[in-house]
Order: sequence, then C-alpha cells, then structure tokens
Amino acid sequence: MSQTAAAPARAARSRKTSSFLGRAGGSPLLRLILRRVLLAVPLLLAVSVLVFILLEAMPGDPARNQAGMDASEEQVQAVRERMGLDRSAPERYLSWLAGFLRGDLGVSAVNGRSVSELLAERLPVTLELVGLAFVLSIVLALPVALLAARRPGGLMDRIVMVCSMTLLAVPNFVMALLLVLVFAVTLRMLPAIGYVAVQDGLVDNLRSVILPVLALAIPMACFYARFLRGDLVEQLYGAGYIDTARAKGAGMWRILWLHAFRNSSFGLLTLVGLNIGGLVGGTVIIEQIFAMPGMGMLMLQGVMSLDIAVVQSCVFIFAAVAIFANLIVDVMYAVLDPRIRYGSH
Repeated sequence: MSQTAAAPARAARSRKTSSFLGRAGGSPLLRLILRRVLLAVPLLLAVSVLVFILLEAMPGDPARNQAGMDASEEQVQAVRERMGLDRSAPERYLSWLAGFLRGDLGVSAVNGRSVSELLAERLPVTLELVGLAFVLSIVLALPVALLAARRPGGLMDRIVMVCSMTLLAVPNFVMALLLVLVFAVTLRMLPAIGYVAVQDGLVDNLRSVILPVLALAIPMACFYARFLRGDLVEQLYGAGYIDTARAKGAGMWRILWLHAFRNSSFGLLTLVGLNIGGLVGGTVIIEQIFAMPGMGMLMLQGVMSLDIAVVQSCVFIFAAVAIFANLIVDVMYAVLDPRIRYGSH
C-alpha cells in the first residue's frame, strides 16, 4: 500500500482512538472517581496533621517512657535524639510524611520494630472483623426490615421495633460483655478471648471471631433495620409507582423487593457510607475486650505508650478505609441509578 493510500487509514484510526478517549474522559462515573480521589489527598493530609498536633499536645514524654522512669537525664536525652524528638515538630512531621510517601512508616518507639511490619500483621485481623460485621449487619437488617414493613403496626413490626430500640440502647462494649457472659461463660460454646488465623483452620478462625463480630454487627443491624423499615413504609404508602404496581396485580413481596427496596437502597447506602468510620473505630474497644491482635489494639497500646509513629499510621489507615468506603458508595449510586449526572452536579 502506498503512503498516499495509507494516510487516510491512519487518520481514521487516530479519529477513532481520540473519540474513544474522549468518551472515556467524559464519563460521569470516571469523573466522579477522579474527583473523589483528588479530594481524598488533601483530606488525608489534613487528618495526618490533626493527629500529629493532638499527639504533640498529649501529656507525657515518649523518651522518658522508653528510657524508664529511673533513667538519668543523659540517658533520656540520648533516647530523645535516637527517636528524633530533639527536632522541631514541623521537621518531625515532614520527616514522617516523606517516609510515608516512600513506604517507610518509621519504627515503633516501644519495641523497635518497623511500623510497616506491625501493620502488616495486624491489618488482616481488623479487616476480617470489619468485613464480617458489615456483611452480617446487612444480612440481618434486610429480612427483618422487609418483614416489619410488610404489615406496619402488625405483630412482627412491633417486635422488630421494640427489639431494635432495646439493642440500640446497649453500647457495643456492653454487648460484647453480655455475649461473653452468655456464650463463653454460661453455655461454653465459644472462646471468650483470643484469635486463630485462617491458615490455622477456618472453623477455629470463625469460632474465634464470632463474638466480636456479633458485638460490632448487632447494633448496626438494628440501626439499618429501623431506618430501612421506615423508608420502606414511606415508599409503600406514599409513592405513586407502588399504586401502579398494585393495580397491575403485583404481590406484596414483589412490590417490596423489586420496587420499594430499590428506591430505599439509596438511603441505606448513604447510611452505610457514614457508618463505616464508626464501625472501624469500634474495633478499638472490641479488640481490646476479646484480645484480638488487630490494629485497634495496636493503636490503643500506641496511645498508652505515646508511640507517635504507630498511632499516626493507624489513624491514617482508618481514615483511608472510611474515605475509600464512601467512594464505593458514590460509585454504587451511579450503578443503581444511571439517571444521576455526576458530571454536571
């Protein structure tokens, strides 16, 4: 083929490629993801600065804690220089940030181990607890809310409302102690403390996490069930499309699941996104009660010992998880309802 004949073909391929890239770049969903990622960077930076300022304001001397209460001033000063505490606060923060960007989170002031190694050991435990608690809360809330909304004011609805209000009034740490009392002490069905890794046996792993997962999931399930029940009732008796579905002869369960729940799911998604941070934060107390070697326990130990590198890294990861969860919720909005125009709103 001559160069004269090949030129139009290359021009046509170039136009097709440019058109494809233009369509991809103009996608509302892609713009949403890009916008959220760009907003996450200054937000995470602000979180790290705030945590560093709060840790600086805490009473106590990390160098004194590390050296021991009986150490001389020369020994404390040597520890302070080794930990970098002799530098100014801005210098220490910028040093931590530069190391974080390189993948180096510093060294624990308590045991001298790399913070990255500590997080790699503890993060899977916390992610398992949070993931299982989230799934269980949704699995429990959906059928309960549907059963209650099917007949508002009926027996099931009243039972659900009373039980959910009662359980919501119980803090998760009290719930954890009650679960231990019933299932570990009285019935002796489940272990009260300790964690078994998945690689050491799936059954033993599930037995070790059931109680902490229930302590995290039950309050959230009650909250979701109450919200979803109220929204479903509002949809059933206040929306015209529900009357249309009834006029066409659709059954109650079909109306609930295919019509009312689809619209109510948007409110539930918003609630889930807002509560992810609270779920992650709840692991700090729950892991301590059940002696789970996760990030929550690591962060609490870091706060007690003024281990700044550990605490700052844990809070940073918790914030990143919450921001990522909200990003997933925003993407699911666009997937569930393509009419949403993220590109122009």
